[in-house]
Amino acid sequence: MSRRRAPALGLLLATLLAGCATVDIDQQLARANQDAAQFTGGQLELARSDAQHARRQAEADRLLAAPLGQAEAVQLALVSSPAVQAALAERWADGAAAAQGARIANPLFSFERVRAGGALEITRTLSFGLFELLTLPARTAQARQRIAASQLELTAGAVAQVTQVRQAWVRAVGARQSAVYARQVFDSAEVSAELARRMQAVGNWNRLARARQQLFYADAATQLALAQQAEGAAREQLVRLLGLGTEQAARLQLPERLPDLPQTPLAPEAVRAGALDSRLDVRLARAR
Repeated sequence: MSRRRAPALGLLLATLLAGCATVDIDQQLARANQDAAQFTGGQLELARSDAQHARRQAEADRLLAAPLGQAEAVQLALVSSPAVQAALAERWADGAAAAQGARIANPLFSFERVRAGGALEITRTLSFGLFELLTLPARTAQARQRIAASQLELTAGAVAQVTQVRQAWVRAVGARQSAVYARQVFDSAEVSAELARRMQAVGNWNRLARARQQLFYADAATQLALAQQAEGAAREQLVRLLGLGTEQAARLQLPERLPDLPQTPLAPEAVRAGALDSRLDVRLARAR
């Protein structure tokens, strides 16, 4: 290869490689935080350094120091859940694999030096795949579409994870409130059953009246046991989604009751407005 052709070919290869699809996980996370701001609050982050892990641990300790509201539960899941971090890393790997499919193989450079008598001949060869070079624009366009789909999958995955945390928080707090109510009913039934026993002992009540109170007491005890079991199951599901360890789960505090319902419901027109443009599943189907 002549010296004049080498710079021109190098410039051509550099231009082609510059147009290849690339993946920047920080840009993808920033886009996901922007598209799903109502869900992530701009806190979606992939921890890749010890400083980031330490900061996330400190934030988790701060959130666990007080009763955990729904918004705080979402923040805690985003900073402490290994499932969220694994999903982000998987989306990064998918995007990187899509970008890798659009790249051409590394050029092969060979150098040969031949001496025959007093003559010296030097041969330099730079070779690359012609088919890969010809199909590079099409493969680049396809890779960009796959990267765009991966971006939407990342956002949709974050929204789904946050939605699960919100629902689990509502179930856990609601189950706790139901258990408190079941305890109050049980205490009242226990007092009523004891009163019925004493009233029958002095002859003021008959056996039928006391049996009714005993039946109510037994039913209240059963409902209390079921409510306590449901409370434990709902709490464990929330702990799993938050990604808490044993020590962190022991420090988890939940509010006494669910927040009040809004005074006025959302208008159906406001809900339907722009639904097709904002729904991630529709956008993902279009990208695919």
